[in-house]
Amino acid sequence: MIVLDTNAWIWWVSDPSHLTQRARRAITAEESRHGLIVSAISVWEVAVKVALGKLVIDRDIRTWVALASTYPGVVVHPLEPQDALESTLLPGTFHKDPADRMIIALARRLDVALVTSDGAVRAYDHVKTIW
Repeated sequence: MIVLDTNAWIWWVSDPSHLTQRARRAITAEESRHGLIVSAISVWEVAVKVALGKLVIDRDIRTWVALASTYPGVVVHPLEPQDALESTLLPGTFHKDPADRMIIALARRLDVALVTSDGAVRAYDHVKTIW
């Protein structure tokens, strides 16, 4: 099982060439086990970016989310109160982005690696990452 950061999820379902070989291998290995965990906060993050014009997708947002949420191996994980709480109590120093904090809290709770291209997340010592 691995958690996909929002960017990794978008790229996996739309253009995997943006992912590193290591990330693609990790995702492929978990795909058949339905081990690709996506936080529900990533659905919100994609919708916000589309609404603001910061992300262009090839179909309307509802259709894209429906397809991306049922992509092989993907399981959209609901927001849990524990993750909301833990996102405010992350150890060490980390930036204030609520989506990143919730995704990190989810990966920490599940004790699995987080696939992300985000340099700030990869530099955070309190979560395992793959890139």
